Amino acid sequence: MDIERVLRDLLDRQQIEDTLYRYASTIDSKDYPTLRSLFVDDAVGQYGEFPPIHGADEIVHWIDEATQDRAWQHHKLTVYHVDVDGDDAKALTYHTSHQKTVDDPDTVIVIVARYHDVLRRVDGTWKIASKVMEIGWMEERHFPQAAPAAAAAASADS
Repeated sequence: MDIERVLRDLLDRQQIEDTLYRYASTIDSKDYPTLRSLFVDDAVGQYGEFPPIHGADEIVHWIDEATQDRAWQHHKLTVYHVDVDGDDAKALTYHTSHQKTVDDPDTVIVIVARYHDVLRRVDGTWKIASKVMEIGWMEERHFPQAAPAAAAAASADS
């Protein structure tokens, strides 16, 4: 067994997973400069049935526009597969997100999807070269958000 090769493979996988998780957390926090840093310049993104988006700046702009009305977001990712081939890699990630809008805090949009990513090592850093979001399910859930706060206050008073 080539221990250096095994360690390199483990390190590559961890760095790729970190890139994919950071993608989600930067969208949730609307940290668009960091989000931009995760893509190669000529990246391509496709989100559901929308047409492909060409270029990292355009992808980040599209995400910014698509989430303008989001008051709160939570992306939960599970990376299922990472296949590394030199300076290129492919990954399959399962995705569930909850998104609350500014206009309706009692409604959450739930999206269940898969990301199919291609990553490229650039100057020692793994970056997203292609991201395809395959949406499996979307729904809206309604629940009055004042109810949990009122219940917590009532139990504190007793």
